[in-house]
Amino acid sequence: MKRVGKQTILFDKPVNIMATASIVGPKEADGPMAKYFDQCLDDEFWGEKSWEKAESKIIKETVNMAISKSGIPSEQIDFCFAGDLLNQCISSSFGLRELNIPFFGVFGACSTFVEGMCLGSVFIEGGGAQNVLCATSSHFCSAEKQFRFPLELGNQRPPSSQWTVTGSGATVLTKDGEGPYITCITPGKINDMGIKDANNMGAAMAPAALDTLIAHLVDTGRKPSYYDAIITGDLGYIGKDILIDLAQKRGYNIKSNYNDCGVMMFDKDAQDTHSGGSGCACIGTIFSGYFYRMLKEKKYKRILLIATGALMNSTSSQQGESIPGIAHAVAIEI
Repeated sequence: MKRVGKQTILFDKPVNIMATASIVGPKEADGPMAKYFDQCLDDEFWGEKSWEKAESKIIKETVNMAISKSGIPSEQIDFCFAGDLLNQCISSSFGLRELNIPFFGVFGACSTFVEGMCLGSVFIEGGGAQNVLCATSSHFCSAEKQFRFPLELGNQRPPSSQWTVTGSGATVLTKDGEGPYITCITPGKINDMGIKDANNMGAAMAPAALDTLIAHLVDTGRKPSYYDAIITGDLGYIGKDILIDLAQKRGYNIKSNYNDCGVMMFDKDAQDTHSGGSGCACIGTIFSGYFYRMLKEKKYKRILLIATGALMNSTSSQQGESIPGIAHAVAIEI
């Protein structure tokens, strides 16, 4: 393992992605990516008494599915890195409390999935673990209640708003295996451009995505064309356009091989999701469902996964604070 440039770590022995799993809610099940998910729910409560309990059940079942698909007994998984959007990450800690695996609660807002993959990879490559579990979740109803307005109020959503993905993505990383592999990581820095609108997450997170993207390219000496696909987590339509424009101004043309999971998740016109999808589960499910399959089938050979997050909560918004952004990147190759 070696540090290159300012903030990128190259792995001498790439970390294997052994298995992934994904479960999504009913709205996601009606979207264009539905066939790539392991399970699609038809009820946002999934038999539970609250949205929060439902989210905990979703991440619990997704993690169990990922472990089962990996073929590795749970007692042989050394550490779990998991997080979500709810206060003190209760979806993860409550949902996984019976897992009996050493647990790291991780919070990077919607960047949590890749943040966990970064940390898990370093543990494995550094000799601290053989097998690591990374997971995250989000739920539209619980997120709306916490960050914006209770659904019962029926507030009108502005065009810049995004739809928090209901679901969970999980992956098992291992020291050995046949790939695809995590070959390097570029943890991001906090960026705050003064955006205060909680209904415009794309604008708040796009500068962080740009910062991490450029840091990765400069550190590694690569061009955007090195990757078959550059994928951000949940900038949505507005944030995606902003990132393309910002990158172009810095001399990087990413338009031909760049996409965003928030854009991919829903049919914007048919499903009325305004600027697209968001939430921890957005990149977690799209990667665990679609991109992992494309890598296994060798339809993609190199992807740069950049998860984006807005580091705010309801208290900071009520106090008039701006919204800091963060973005973490992992390079995945076969």
